[in-house]
Amino acid sequence: MSSIDTTAPGTARPVARVEELPMARALNAGLRQALADDPKVLLMGEDIATLGGVFRVTEGLQAEFGDRVIDTPLAESGIVGTAIGLALRGYRPVCEIQFDGFIYPGFDQITSQLAKLTNRGQGAFSMPVVIRVPYGGHIGAVEHHQESPEAYFAHTAGLRVVSPSTPNDAYWMIQEAIASNDPVMFFEPKSRYWPKGPVDFAGTAAPLHASRVVRTGTDVTLLAHGAMVSVLMQAAEIATEEGVSAEVIDLRSLSPIDYGPILDSVAKTGRLVVAQEASGFVSVGSEIAATVAERAYYSLQAPVLRVSGFDTPFPPAKLETLFLPDADRVMEAIDRAMAY
Repeated sequence: MSSIDTTAPGTARPVARVEELPMARALNAGLRQALADDPKVLLMGEDIATLGGVFRVTEGLQAEFGDRVIDTPLAESGIVGTAIGLALRGYRPVCEIQFDGFIYPGFDQITSQLAKLTNRGQGAFSMPVVIRVPYGGHIGAVEHHQESPEAYFAHTAGLRVVSPSTPNDAYWMIQEAIASNDPVMFFEPKSRYWPKGPVDFAGTAAPLHASRVVRTGTDVTLLAHGAMVSVLMQAAEIATEEGVSAEVIDLRSLSPIDYGPILDSVAKTGRLVVAQEASGFVSVGSEIAATVAERAYYSLQAPVLRVSGFDTPFPPAKLETLFLPDADRVMEAIDRAMAY
């Protein structure tokens, strides 16, 4: 990496520099910047120090920052509980949950304590804790390694929940999350760890909870977060070949949700398709579909349609392509929406 500056997160860097990086390296750079900016930032998790994490997101950081990058026991409840105590003492801990399906032993600490302590104390203290969660499929892994549990946490009052889809967003959003005085669940789409994209180190961060139009169109709005954004971009290209102009929105934040760009887009296109890897029942997509139906009823020319994983446990690796939505399944929804 190039030399690190100590400009506060969200402000412009002094030297213009854009690099092509995979998301894993962009996150590494963002974590390095946060550690350099604030001596109270700590990283903790299973195998994140010496090894650099299963996905090497924290590789090299212990060598640079020493005992501020901590290997923990294999105990997610203990990781989160320790982070809560550190936050009460003025630190900004960043926890890594090694895989999405390993988060459930820490669920009680997250939902019963971390999410509620600031409210319980009537604002007397804050909980600046970030919990990084590699999530989602497309890596051919076994059970407990390819889940999408984000809806549990989006449902929990007191937590902020975000998910980047590009390396540039990953670099900036992880720093914004660490700078937040509220607990942030930071869901990292692991299938996007390796594709490269431009990272503007001298740019400015978009607001952490802002949704963003990433492709303009006029006939139908496509909405997703994380890895599904790239699938929607593929579907939008196919739709163009069939004479349909699709607008694509990257949700970026799952709680709170920035509905402004979504409602503006639906007012223009009259149609909305919401896509996600997670199962569809009682999901983030369900909430968005209901809210848009309530708030944009007179703009809609077709029902809001959802494309999701099936309402089953995540299957064995050889069947993951049948479970996970692809561009063809999105196109089926587009065709249904356009038929009204």
